[in-house]
Amino acid sequence: MQFIALTSIGIENLLVDELTELGAAVSKQTVGSVRFEADSLLAQKVCLSSRFATRVLMLIEEKEGVDDKDSLYKFARFQPWQEWFGPTQTFAVDFSGTNDSLKNTQFSGLVIKDAIVDYFNDLYEQRPNVDKQDANVRVVARLNRHGVSLYIDYSGPRLSERGYRQGQGKAPIKEHLAAAIIKRSGWLDNVKQPLFDPCCGAGTILIEAAGMARNEAPGLFREGFAFERLPSFRVAKFKALKEELLANITDPKLWLIGHDYDAQVLSKAIDNAKRAELDDIIKFKQSDATKLTAVAKLPGVVISNLPYGERIGSMAELVDLHRNLGVGFKKHFNHWKLALLGMDESLFKLLKLVKLKRYKFKNGPLDVELNLYQLDDKQVSLTTDDKKALNYEGSMSFANRLKKNKQGLKNWLKQNKVDAYRVYDADIPEYNVAVDVYNDSAVIFEYAAPKEIDEKVSDKRLQDVISLTAQQLNIAPENIAVKVRKKQKGEEQYTPMAKQNRTMVVEEFGAKFKVNLFDYLDTGLFLDHRLVRRYIQENAKDKRFLNLFAYTGSASVHAAIGGAKAITTVDLSKTYLKWGQDNFDLNNISNTRYRFEQADCLKWLEHATAQYDLIFLDPPTFSNSKRMKDAFDVQSDHIKLLTWVKKILSPSGTLIFSNNKRGFVMDEVGLIGLGLKAVNISEKTLSPDFKRNKKIHNSWLITHG
Repeated sequence: MQFIALTSIGIENLLVDELTELGAAVSKQTVGSVRFEADSLLAQKVCLSSRFATRVLMLIEEKEGVDDKDSLYKFARFQPWQEWFGPTQTFAVDFSGTNDSLKNTQFSGLVIKDAIVDYFNDLYEQRPNVDKQDANVRVVARLNRHGVSLYIDYSGPRLSERGYRQGQGKAPIKEHLAAAIIKRSGWLDNVKQPLFDPCCGAGTILIEAAGMARNEAPGLFREGFAFERLPSFRVAKFKALKEELLANITDPKLWLIGHDYDAQVLSKAIDNAKRAELDDIIKFKQSDATKLTAVAKLPGVVISNLPYGERIGSMAELVDLHRNLGVGFKKHFNHWKLALLGMDESLFKLLKLVKLKRYKFKNGPLDVELNLYQLDDKQVSLTTDDKKALNYEGSMSFANRLKKNKQGLKNWLKQNKVDAYRVYDADIPEYNVAVDVYNDSAVIFEYAAPKEIDEKVSDKRLQDVISLTAQQLNIAPENIAVKVRKKQKGEEQYTPMAKQNRTMVVEEFGAKFKVNLFDYLDTGLFLDHRLVRRYIQENAKDKRFLNLFAYTGSASVHAAIGGAKAITTVDLSKTYLKWGQDNFDLNNISNTRYRFEQADCLKWLEHATAQYDLIFLDPPTFSNSKRMKDAFDVQSDHIKLLTWVKKILSPSGTLIFSNNKRGFVMDEVGLIGLGLKAVNISEKTLSPDFKRNKKIHNSWLITHG
């Protein structure tokens, strides 16, 4: 019989070798799959023994020219389905692939389902039932440009799930990929040497390594295979096969060490090892990989799935981790082999090691690569610098500017009790970032680099910026959020970053605000509007205040503290309005005349009739609002916007109008036509930390003429 074993991209060659060793005759290798010939007992052995396959399918038939509904129905209708299941059993159909005639996989699956039901109805006058969740037999159909292949799911889903892993970290490595990198590392050539994973997470690599070293068939303890429901299945033969595989398990002396900084994840690793009955073999310990120390007197192999964005969420931590790993490996792991899996080549370069070999794989939807290194005296002596080593000597000019700016702001920050401020804003053109400090944390925001700047150069400079920000401002890397304007590759763009939900409270001029540095592009507080907010606080007493495009309602908080008689806070986002209410709660603000309204501000303005004495209007530079015939642009549409606002501005009222469009020009003629007058207060609303960038925003006080 013919079978197809599925796997992930990059593992196919290992799967071919494994199938051959098990005695199967490999006939074809394609991307993500290997076709082989075997009898039913050997195919069952493959399902029990394979560490690299994710699924095994048994081929029923394949045919060219099956490309529309009729030919698909006929092809499925005349297969001998009674050989694989009966009319009293349930079945399901999985269909993949489309063409011009068969555009919908669900429809194509229904065509095959109808053909199978009609077959049994004609033969037995009985119709088998469909069960999509737990079918007795699962039919798999694959459409490609040559035709259609029909299979029976032989293994059942996910051979890679061994059963021991119930707890995992944020970016778990798949078990079959863990097995692949263990194989590629060379550790299996001598399993008596130490194996160390400094970022072990839920322990998958170490548990897989122990199973491989013990020659333990990973499917031995799995509950149920799909082939057990087929008519050809023989219980006695399968039992004998399992006993044979159990007898093959060896018990070599193993030296397996797993460290991780996260105690919660480490406890999951310990539980997983217990389920695999390996808890007395693998030694787990909570330890920080940025502070590596020796773990064994004899050299061995380091194998690790290094954290990447999906797991940590902070590039600063990643840069710090890789720099320190490089230092630690050279200091304590001379003569060891390293097999390190990761996503970002620029991070690997921070190790300052010359790789021996590289393999490319897929971990779920992510492109990853395995780099192999051999540490020796030459490698260790390549760099003698410590963890402060930089990519560019010129980066020290950034460090010096950062230090100088912080010192210059010291007195002002103390006098005004300001917790959040900008300490650097592209002062040096080559280091095109902004650095904002929030208490003991920081945000580094990378501006879009000019097209002529090489991306690799920008990446290296950013790595230096991250390291130097941590050093100069004495901020722990895990407290530095990095917002990078980087085009995502491949399926990265469809992989959401896990939100950290880390919030903190900062204070300015007596007002408290909740900020979130990691989960959004902005933090919840626009620092450049600090003095505008103070003006609102100082001028809000007994006024009716309106906050449009309110974001997280920070201006409304200041108005409330200043004694506003009534406050209306308007924004389109539920999330931001809830955030605004949290800010009110932080400041113990509660008043029935303080209202939050979720609405498109342009639509709201067009129909507003109430009067307001103080209005803060800070519209976006550009917006696709449905209320405008074309997209809203603050430069071309500000007079139309001010026309609506004028109607609700009380006769003696004041409008604070602000925007962030560089080069914005107020239409003074249009303003006079509206009977309004404006005073530019942009210079007065720039606090010392923003004096270096006078174009950060534009601000006006507008009143009736």
